[in-house]
Amino acid sequence: MFKCIRHYYGIVILLPLIAGCTPFFNQPINEQRAEIGAETPARKSLVSLPEPKEKIVAAVYKFRDQTGQYKPSDTGANWSTAVTQGTTSILLKAIEESGWFIPIEREGLSNLLNERKIIRSSRANYAGQNESSQLLPPLLFAGLVLEGGVISYDANVLTGGAGLKYFGAGASGQYRQDRVTVYLRAISTSNGRILKTVYTSKMILSQKLDASIFRYVKFKRLLEAEVGFTYNEPSEMAVKEAIEKAVESLIIEGVIEGLWDLKNPEDVNSDIVTKYVEGKEDNEGSDFFDQLLTPRRRKFGLGFNGGSWLYMGDYKHSEMEAMGGVSLLYDTQSALQFALNFSRGDLATTKYFQKTFNSLDVTAKYRLLPYKNWTPYIEGGFGVFSEHEKSIYTIDISNSIHTQALYGAGVEFLFNDRIGLNFSILNHYIFNDNIDGLKQGNFNDYFWEGKIGLNFYFDKIWDTSKKKKNRKEKIRKKADPQPITAE
Repeated sequence: MFKCIRHYYGIVILLPLIAGCTPFFNQPINEQRAEIGAETPARKSLVSLPEPKEKIVAAVYKFRDQTGQYKPSDTGANWSTAVTQGTTSILLKAIEESGWFIPIEREGLSNLLNERKIIRSSRANYAGQNESSQLLPPLLFAGLVLEGGVISYDANVLTGGAGLKYFGAGASGQYRQDRVTVYLRAISTSNGRILKTVYTSKMILSQKLDASIFRYVKFKRLLEAEVGFTYNEPSEMAVKEAIEKAVESLIIEGVIEGLWDLKNPEDVNSDIVTKYVEGKEDNEGSDFFDQLLTPRRRKFGLGFNGGSWLYMGDYKHSEMEAMGGVSLLYDTQSALQFALNFSRGDLATTKYFQKTFNSLDVTAKYRLLPYKNWTPYIEGGFGVFSEHEKSIYTIDISNSIHTQALYGAGVEFLFNDRIGLNFSILNHYIFNDNIDGLKQGNFNDYFWEGKIGLNFYFDKIWDTSKKKKNRKEKIRKKADPQPITAE
């Protein structure tokens, strides 16, 4: 009993230690001092943009929250807004840090004009200055007006979780994703023309992890412990990142379409512009959840695999034996993939039976998530199965050929567009009861196959390099050497 109690005490001690290893777990125990605000990943690209030929004077009157969305709450009404109301300030900071614009004050224009009146009045009344000396420098006028706003905040776009509890001890996790969307447009003040409109979005992640134990360790002795944490990505940081990405998009789109000039025209093919165009092309083939809807594999491939066979026949005491194989793959570039498979391995029991067999079959795979980096799939097909006999005078003699059906499931992980890691479990059902030389019982012989392998897909290196070359040529031709200036 004391050993059991010590065991549970050890669990109680280990639970917070395990949770403490989680990178998100940072329980505050002291008050924190004020610090410089955190930056987003989008800012790095924004401040790395190529230099402009001349900075553009830009005005922002009001960049508002247009969603009318309140914070989601599980406990009742919540009258706090889901989106920060300071989006104009965020946009002004973003266009200033980009190095492409000279932002001028327009949101508080009435305050600015009142202050200039006070200056003129003070000079006239107390400084004894004449009317000509009371003139202030003129206000800057904008060549561009930036408009738009946060147009949607979608709560609970994706929710889920998982948990496991056994004998009063367990752990669980839950997550939720929200989505914020930003539109930004540039308007020429000379003629009111909308030069460019861009649109960006950002997912907001919230997650909760916890572990607990609830056990009676002895009579009238109850052990109860729990540990956990909740992580909510700040919505203000998500809005900030979406706005910064929108400013970056506006600048690069304007450069490509010749709306404004670069200081160095060759920068139109810089890495940051090319990377943006690649991302835009990928985005055009993506769905709402950033799931690519473009083919992830080439049409042809070659697979190598190894694993084990487990005989299930008329003899008892089956043993797992090694097998290996090779596959020729044909991909429809959607959910289906066809394969011609050849494999060789042993079927054996502890006593009485052990033989080497060859398997040749044609299978079809149906992928459940064909456009993700990983996908589970189901597989089925038909083929032939024969005994492989070795002797001094012969290398491969088929004494008998059996027909078979295959079915099973697996999962494939793509490292990149050319290499995939494959795990699968298949059942080979033989259409007779004679592969082990013994006929008895009401069922035919069959065996299980478990394997791991690598799939290599062809012709991607040449296609990628050609695609990049064509993309750069397209950008170069689209950029107009005589840009449309916003005066």
